[in-house]
Amino acid sequence: MIGLNTFRPRVLILGGTGGGAQLAARLSERVDLTVISSLAGRVSEPKLPKGLVRVGGFGGLDALTSYLVNEEIKVVIDATHPFAAKISQNAEVACSRTGLPFIALLRPPWRKLAGDRWHEVPDFQSAAEFIDTKMGRVFLSIGRQELGSFSGCTNAWFLIRAIEEPAEHLPPHCQVLLRRGPFEFKDELQLLRDHSINCLVSKNSGGPATYTKIEAARFLNIPVVMINRPIKYTVQAVETVEDAIAKLDYLLQGCLGA
Repeated sequence: MIGLNTFRPRVLILGGTGGGAQLAARLSERVDLTVISSLAGRVSEPKLPKGLVRVGGFGGLDALTSYLVNEEIKVVIDATHPFAAKISQNAEVACSRTGLPFIALLRPPWRKLAGDRWHEVPDFQSAAEFIDTKMGRVFLSIGRQELGSFSGCTNAWFLIRAIEEPAEHLPPHCQVLLRRGPFEFKDELQLLRDHSINCLVSKNSGGPATYTKIEAARFLNIPVVMINRPIKYTVQAVETVEDAIAKLDYLLQGCLGA
């Protein structure tokens, strides 16, 4: 257990995103809070945010609930990836069980612009089924957690970009490219041209870090299979770090009587 300080409310940030890191950096400078960032630990060398950090999963809903009680957490801020639905749902339920305030920080999705050629699908399996009807060269840029959904695709060649070597079953015709974002627009253009890519598969993650691939596809008139986000919350999410801090301050000054 991390040493407790009952004079400073303890705030748990469920992180792993740029927004979570920005939030941790801002809040860790404050003397009126103790801030803990929790990372899932899905990469071996994650970029650690400022302040106290724990790495690794909680072990399910009951274990997360126990953690919140044992560590005397006063507020939970969920700043996980838009596609990390399970931890977000568990966190919201755990806060409901314990009566803790829950703040959801969710960056807005990308919006289709003039020149974009998007085919929107609800999930990874739908994307794989659509792609398998084509015989093209596909840039598969979805991270490595859901690559197994595409393992049965035999009619396309894939360029797969991930931070670390995938452990999942891969499509029979593919090349793996290990890179960590953010990525420059000119580099994404060159990548698509060098590999003669004629289709891009992407999650609608939102944010600036990987949006340049969408811009490059638009510039080159390449179609994008866009995987829509899962539903993460029942509460209303805020979209910016500033909004999350404002909501936290409201809770601390009012509801928590800090």
